[in-house]
Amino acid sequence: MNAKRQQEPTTNLFAAAGMEQDAPHPLPDRLRPRKLSDVVGQDHILGPDGALTRMLETRTLGSLIFWGPPGTGKTTVARLLADATELHFEQISAVFSGVADLKKAFDAARARRETGKGTLLFVDEVHRFNRAQQDSFLPVMEDGTVVLVGATTENPSFELNAALLSRARVLVFHSLDAEAIEKLYAHAEEVEGRKLPLDAEARAVLVRMADGDGRAALTLAEEVWRSARKDEVFNPSQLQEILQRRAPIYDKSADGHYNLISALHKSVRGSDPDAALYYLARMLDAGEDPLFLARRVVRMAVEDIGLADPQALVVANAAKDAYDFLGSPEGELAIAQAVVYVATAPKSNAVYTAFGAAKQVAKQGGSLLPPKHILNSPTKLMKSEGYGAGYQYDHDAPDAFSGQDYFPEALGRQTFYDPPDRGFEREIRKRLDYWDRLRKERGGT
Repeated sequence: MNAKRQQEPTTNLFAAAGMEQDAPHPLPDRLRPRKLSDVVGQDHILGPDGALTRMLETRTLGSLIFWGPPGTGKTTVARLLADATELHFEQISAVFSGVADLKKAFDAARARRETGKGTLLFVDEVHRFNRAQQDSFLPVMEDGTVVLVGATTENPSFELNAALLSRARVLVFHSLDAEAIEKLYAHAEEVEGRKLPLDAEARAVLVRMADGDGRAALTLAEEVWRSARKDEVFNPSQLQEILQRRAPIYDKSADGHYNLISALHKSVRGSDPDAALYYLARMLDAGEDPLFLARRVVRMAVEDIGLADPQALVVANAAKDAYDFLGSPEGELAIAQAVVYVATAPKSNAVYTAFGAAKQVAKQGGSLLPPKHILNSPTKLMKSEGYGAGYQYDHDAPDAFSGQDYFPEALGRQTFYDPPDRGFEREIRKRLDYWDRLRKERGGT
């Protein structure tokens, strides 16, 4: 059977190097960069003025945290850094390692240090270590036993100890853009000695399918080559049929979730219904709970539209109820309708701002009693103390407005709500100005 096995192309990097193989290596492994200058898509840290380039010019390396999405080169860069600084490369994964593994790695680094050899300890998924395990790195980082390079897909500010972060520099790895993915495909074609069997449109689709992940991009390319018959060239629909399309990178408990909901909210606030629909579609496509999205639209209606269009809250609530009634996928259209409504509605955060200001004042004057004239007097004692004395029933006053002051006397009259002159709040502004004028005429403050 081994004799019949198809041999790797002569351009295979392992074969070219004269390395013995017992099985074909996946394309991402064969194309793994051999030097830092081969890494694509991270010019901000590896370019001529990049942070790592400057570090390497001094031949010194401090502990680092690599933060970025999968497939952006974090592991590869760590390995190449060890080579560039002549450090021993030691790799562990927080998914599979515990306290005993850490102790073993630290002891080996100490022994290595006694022979004059330093250690770059690469910790993949470092955020998965608990707080106590993260603390165990501190002594060996401080005394130089190891140069720690941790990789994480999660926001280090939330997932890593402050003490660990204070001893390491965070470098952000970016998702690969279309140009970087194209460079990978060009290099893959050079190594394989053949072009990807795709027309121009299908090639652009393949780039988008990679979703900024270099490893995924090369895996997809390998699948395309495996699937193509002799002289066959795929168009976009054939490509999607063959690959069955890779699911978007999206973890509902991680940064992707919060980044996209933030993008949706800000698109609505910025009155851009097209961008808002795009982010809504991305989140639904990635498996987000539609009811979560519907609840967020309700929040947008009260935070960013408010009384500029009172119907926004009605529409958002109706969309939530409609989805609850119809389910997926029919009910998703109701959420999309609400998103377009709130995105195109006049915007106002006046109530949001007023409520926040009122809460601050309420905290400071929380024990102040309301003025006695608006307090009920259910007993003779309370009536004798002046409770309810002088209260004017607004419906009996001209224009159903008495103009009395309702704030605690010690606090004095406050202004929290300042409606803008747009949307329905233009009408509210007219009413407030009118009542303010009447209040002054009738002796209120």
